[in-house]
Parts: sequence; structure tokens; C-alpha cells
Amino acid sequence: MLQINPDLTDLVADAAAGLLARLQSKATITAAAPGRVNLIGEHIDYCDGFVMPFAIDRYIVIGGCANGRSQARIATALGDEIVVLDLSKPQQVAEPKWANYIRGVIRGFQDRGHHIPGFDAFILSSVPGGAGLSSSAALELATATFLEGLLDTRLETREKALLCQKAEHDFAHVPCGIMDQFASAFGKTNRLVLIDCRTGEPELVPFENPDLTVLISNTMVHHELSDGGYAARRKNTEVGLARLGKASWRDVTSADVQGNWEKLGDPINRRSRHVVGEISRTIAAAAALARNDFEALGPLMAASHDSLRDDFEVSCKELDIMVEIGRKIGRHGGVIGARMTGGGFGGSTVTLCESRKASQIATTLAAEYEKATGIKPQIFASRPSQGAHLVD
Repeated sequence: MLQINPDLTDLVADAAAGLLARLQSKATITAAAPGRVNLIGEHIDYCDGFVMPFAIDRYIVIGGCANGRSQARIATALGDEIVVLDLSKPQQVAEPKWANYIRGVIRGFQDRGHHIPGFDAFILSSVPGGAGLSSSAALELATATFLEGLLDTRLETREKALLCQKAEHDFAHVPCGIMDQFASAFGKTNRLVLIDCRTGEPELVPFENPDLTVLISNTMVHHELSDGGYAARRKNTEVGLARLGKASWRDVTSADVQGNWEKLGDPINRRSRHVVGEISRTIAAAAALARNDFEALGPLMAASHDSLRDDFEVSCKELDIMVEIGRKIGRHGGVIGARMTGGGFGGSTVTLCESRKASQIATTLAAEYEKATGIKPQIFASRPSQGAHLVD
């Protein structure tokens, strides 16, 4: 069954109500930042590649206000705990772990010379956690945007995204590329965000055709990117580039990889083949979108998933099952393309399909997936949406 995305207006009202109930404070600042889904271009944002995500219309919302203290008091919709941060000194990694995303962003502002006044905040989310939809980047961008409102300042969008990326590196210990934070920061309605990860330049790509819908299927198999799998893959790519003697993956061809297959050794050779192939596929996908050739996207998305499964080894049984169901529905059933999305090891798939058949496709995906796995998935549709912003 296709889930309805919560309305942002309702999330804002719920955040204000939560702040009043939990901390007896009235919201004067509300920030919202979206999760993201990546249409194509996986595990190459840290390899100078191209990626093509978009901001989904599911958000993390922070409602809050100054409290006249030197502390931050933070409550969430997920539990009764109230996290208290001492803002009189630079933030450090601490417990609970989820609050490190917030600490890291605050530290980024502190390192830029900002004095952070005490504040109360209530956080709620419609972005599924652990689903490969970058709830962590959404929390970081929502926090940074909230602090902009609290301090009455504005960071340049790129600087804000990079500040949040550094927070994830230093405080969550996940060596992510720039895709997640850039998608959440630069996202626009009806636009994909094509990011050149070598130059750091985002380009907005039109995605306005109402006949196309993106279905996001959360397999409900959650991943933890800080457990080492992500870092290991990133290290593999660094070793591969060094063995090839190149300065950037953008200088590497498929012939380079094949010609040095034995020298690279397994699994570095397969990791390298994925990187080169995925960069090429993403460029081809952007060109197909530019000429409205949506049929060309299906084979590219299929090849991307197969490479992530076989060469980069970040898929899992549940992701493969969901993608295979989409492939069996096929073009005649309204599916244009399907692939895993996000860091992998669980999470979500993305299915590009005909809008008029989206509800039936979602029903089939859910029923067949539950039959195969015993797990009830979470499936919703999304269009490209507005990036991180303050809500009036």
C-alpha cells in the first residue's frame, strides 16, 4: 500500500506542540530539512564522481526558541529523554550517539566564532531512520538551519552543507561524501541535484513530467554506516586509485581497470570497476533526462544495482528481492527502472514508474516482498522537494 507523506504544515504544528508539552516553551524558530533519495550514482561521491539525488518531501523538523541559559535542552518525538548540552564550551563527542549529529553542527558554528545562546528544541521526523534516505544529513541540515535562525545569520548554502558533512565525519565517524548534505541543502521542487563531486558544483536538472513518479521502498532492514562497512568500501577505492597511479577517478577509464585487473587484485579490481562504470552511468542518465529519454534510464538503473550488488557488495538479500520484483513487473506494468539507493547494507530501493500505475505497483511490491521475506515494507512516492529552510 502506498503511504501518504505527512504534510509539512502538520509537522511544524506537531513540533510546536511537542516543544510546549515537553519543555514548556513556545516555538519562535522552526527549521525543516529533507531526506534524500539518489536516482543514480552510488558510492562515487567520495570518488570525484557525479551523483544525481533529489530532496524528498519527507522532513526532519526542529521547533525551538532561545531559553536565556547557557544550555541547550533537546527533546524528540521518539522518547522521553531530554538531552542537555553545555554551550559554554566547544562540543565534543558524547552519549547519546544520535545527539552527536547536533553536537557536530554546533561545533561547526563555534569553530566559526559564533557564540551559541541557550535554546530549547523539539525534533520530529517523517524521514525513516536507517532506510538509506539520509536522515542523518537531514538532522544536520535542520540543526544548522535552526542555528541560522537562532543567531540571525545565514551561511552560504555550500558552506552550510560542508559544515554538516564535517560534523558527520568528526562526530558520527562516517566518512561520507558530499551527496547527502548537498541534496538536503540545495534541493528544489521538481529538480534533481546533479552534483559534480570533483568541483563541488551542483546543477539543478528538471524533473517536471507529472507522468513520472519515484517510489521509495523501505525494506525495513536497517543499516548502521558507522559499523565499518562503509569505511571499508571507501578505503578500497582509495587503494584502487593509488594502485592505478591516478590523481582522480575521473582520469580512470574502464580500459585502465581491465588492463590492471591482476595488479589491482580482488576485491579492489571489482570496486574500481564499479566506480568507473557508475560515473559513466550517471553522466548517461543526466543526458537522458536532458533529452526526455526516460526509457534509457531503466537499463542504467539496472546496471547500477547489479554493480552495487556484485562488484561493490553493498546490497543485501532484501534489497535484491525488492528490485527483482520491480523488474518482474517490468515496463509493461509501468516500471521504468529500479535499483537500491543509499549506502546499502539494507535500506531502500528506488523505482521510477508511470504515475498512473504507481499505486498498483506499490501494492504489488509490498505484497510480493512480504511474501518473500515476511517483512512488511514501507512504500511511499516522492517528487523532488524544497531543501533545508526556515518555516515561517
